[in-house]
Formats: sequence, C-alpha cells, structure tokens
Amino acid sequence: MSDIFSEVDEEVRRERLQRLWDRYYPLILSVAVLIVVGIAAWRGYEYWMAQKAAAAGADFEAAVTLSEAGKHAEAEKAFAKVVAEAPAGYALLGRFRAAAELAEATPGKPAEAVKAYDALAGDASLGPVWQDLAALRAGMLLVDSATLADLQKRLDPISAPGRVYRHSARELLALAAWRSHDLKATQHYIDMISGDGETPPGTRQRVELLSALMAANGKS
Repeated sequence: MSDIFSEVDEEVRRERLQRLWDRYYPLILSVAVLIVVGIAAWRGYEYWMAQKAAAAGADFEAAVTLSEAGKHAEAEKAFAKVVAEAPAGYALLGRFRAAAELAEATPGKPAEAVKAYDALAGDASLGPVWQDLAALRAGMLLVDSATLADLQKRLDPISAPGRVYRHSARELLALAAWRSHDLKATQHYIDMISGDGETPPGTRQRVELLSALMAANGKS
C-alpha cells in the first residue's frame, strides 16, 4: 500500500514540475542565455584588455629605451603616445616619465617639467600618494633656484606626519632653508626629521651633517 502512495506522490510532483517548467521555461531559457552571453562578453573584454596592456607595455619599454639612449625628445613623444593610448596604469607612468624627459631635455631650465609635475600634483583623480610624488619631483627640480617660500608652499603639505614622502620633503626644505641662510627654518625641519622615528637612516645621517655645519658656522 505504501508503494502505491509513493507512486502517487511521485506522479503529483512530476506533474507539478512539468506545469512549472511549461510556465517558466521561456524565462529560465532567457536567463541561461544571458548568463552565457555575459560570460562570453566578459572573457572577450578580459582578452581585449590583456592585448591592450601588452601593447602598452611594449610601447612603454620602447620609450624607456629611447630615454636610456639619451634621445629625450623622441622619448617624450613616445611617452605621450603611451599617455594617449594606454590603459590607466601605463598612462599614469607615462605622464611621470614624460615630465622626467622634459627635465632631462632642458637641464637647468626646469619650467616645462615643473609645469608637467604641477599638473599631476593638481590632479585629484590620482590620489594623494601620486600627487605628493609629483609635488616632490617638482620640488627636487626647483630646490636650487626657487625661493624658500615657494618650496614651503609646495612641500610643507607633504611634509606633515603620515604623508608617504614626508622624509624627502623635509630634507629638501631643510636644504632650501640652509641655502637661504634661514637658520630658524633649517632647525625646524631638522627637528621634524630627527623627531620622526620612521626617518630613513640615510636621511638622518645627512641631516646630522647639516646640523654639524650649522654648529660649526655658529662657532665661527
């Protein structure tokens, strides 16, 4: 008797499933097609991005080769091509390298390179780490020619605690203050460097040398 009830229950379940299938199979089929098409489209996109990244990598390496060969004008154009055509990562690297090429092409005349770095530093879409790096690179080009006030305007924000490039910024500011004969400002930046437990050993050693020079000048 139990077998008969089981067979009846099984038949009822089968009929219900059949009715559900007859009712919803167009929707199920549509969803399945969308999933297959979506996966295929994603795979195609991944392949296209991989091809684009490979091409960008080759273009970037070619530009680097031109730079290393001293062909800075040609390298600048090659990096500009990377910036215009490459995915975001390579394009960003290309912008930094293009700015560096401007500095190499006109040593002693950093105006164009500084302008390029300033554009990067002002681009909020890059995020603070890349912006700070651009500001630091501009400061490095200007440390021998700009006024202390100009460098402070550029570098004081990134010398604050917690900023990634604060150690290099503080060192540049200390050097600029020393060259400007502003001993108070020099000591201020030396104290910032000395009081930061994360200051790299090389930076600390150079600042100790600067402190020794200040002490020697004070005695003379």
